Amino acid sequence: MKAVNYFRQIKNMIVSSSGDSVFVLSDFASVAGADTVRKSVQRLKEEGLVKPLLRGVYVRVFDGKAVEPRPDAVANAIARNNGWTIVPKGDGALNLLGLTKYAPRKWAYASDGLYRKYSYGDVTVEFKKTTSRILSDISYKTALVIQALKSLGKGKVKTSEIEAIKDGLSADERKTLLSEAKCASSWIYEIIKKICG
Repeated sequence: MKAVNYFRQIKNMIVSSSGDSVFVLSDFASVAGADTVRKSVQRLKEEGLVKPLLRGVYVRVFDGKAVEPRPDAVANAIARNNGWTIVPKGDGALNLLGLTKYAPRKWAYASDGLYRKYSYGDVTVEFKKTTSRILSDISYKTALVIQALKSLGKGKVKTSEIEAIKDGLSADERKTLLSEAKCASSWIYEIIKKICG
């Protein structure tokens, strides 16, 4: 019987991933046990295929240069590793919905996990514990829209922003948003009705 080459499987997963992928050890839990995964990733680090960004968080290396990952990809990797559900708040939510042109250097997330703050380079990713209803009872996209509207503020949401959010959602996402957002503040739900109208 041929021995399973766990190292090669993990390497292939990394090589076939998208260019700005961020990895945590738990991403490879379906391939092998924790000790084997840790040793394999260490070997890939020595080979120059991955580089640690934060403790337990790795990024791809191309031509000797580590990829600069999107902060949201880093946040999602940390959340995966900890089993948290998260949604961006503030400027991060606005950026992901296309309401701001430039990605912020500080990203805040509502989380059902512990309060944590991580920094790398000039980027900060912060997780703030929030009520689970905001995260568990509605879809990611609905939570994202609600957080973006909160960030814009009551009475400050422009028609152009309503149209931009609407254009970024599929018909199914708008239908889900209208149904799920009934839990939001009344002023937010009124705007959501315009987005979905």
